[in-house]
Amino acid sequence: MNPIGIAGAGRLAQALGRLLNNRVNDRSQPVAAIAGRDLSRTSQAAAFIGSDVRPVAYADLPALADRILICVPDDAIEDVARILAISPHPIRVALHTCGSRGPEALAALADRGASCATLHPLQTIATPAQGVGDLPGALFGITGSGASADWALEIVRMLDGRALTIAPECRPLYHAAAVMASNYIVAMIDAAVLLMGLAGVPPEPALEALGPLIRASAKNALDSGPVQALTGPIERGDERTVAAHLHALDTSLDNVPESVRQLYRHAGLHTIEVAHRKAPGIDRGRIESLLRQGASS
Repeated sequence: MNPIGIAGAGRLAQALGRLLNNRVNDRSQPVAAIAGRDLSRTSQAAAFIGSDVRPVAYADLPALADRILICVPDDAIEDVARILAISPHPIRVALHTCGSRGPEALAALADRGASCATLHPLQTIATPAQGVGDLPGALFGITGSGASADWALEIVRMLDGRALTIAPECRPLYHAAAVMASNYIVAMIDAAVLLMGLAGVPPEPALEALGPLIRASAKNALDSGPVQALTGPIERGDERTVAAHLHALDTSLDNVPESVRQLYRHAGLHTIEVAHRKAPGIDRGRIESLLRQGASS
């Protein structure tokens, strides 16, 4: 089997590299080298993946592998692709792991004859070790065709994952959904912890107190769907409670960040949309008016 080269030395590159390089379900795809801008960091990434993995510069990667997995930040993909394309050693297939971009981000490699596709894991990777544990069984968004898409599917099968085919023009919407389901939930939890702090509950006890509520809400939404899982004052049309929340937020201007006040209002407006699907007979017009007062456009 032809060796693999990984461009990028971040958390996802390390996690995927280690999984590919080591036997998973009696299969492996040996990683020959990993490339990055900082040799010291790249050397640490290589050691995490496996003792035989070489740390190199981007320009040196094509000489060591003709299958390249590009795991760099979104705004660096095209630059890295151009560096790789300059090499006299041809790259046969290339994948990138960006969620919002399609194979067009690898145009420099495609122009040199490489088959290009995307392999985006729908999973949050906080550390390489956590990624090694959580990537197997994950869902991967794939865009592309030919040998590169075949390789992407081979990796998904090796990891016991599932493939989700995304049209190139739909990738920004697909990635926006992923951001809302991951990054925005983290921001929402942070806002809740902040408000708990203003209510006199320190961050650690606040997280401990909110944890069961967060986990139950997420589980209910995933098991039964968001509409059936929705509860709370907006779902039952409780104008008084929402008004009390807004009054507290608006009279604590020195303490509550404007971003949190706007987050409550705009999240509430979409909650009204969900609530109407669950119980359309309840009048929530006054609640909507309250939420729109002071909501930035």
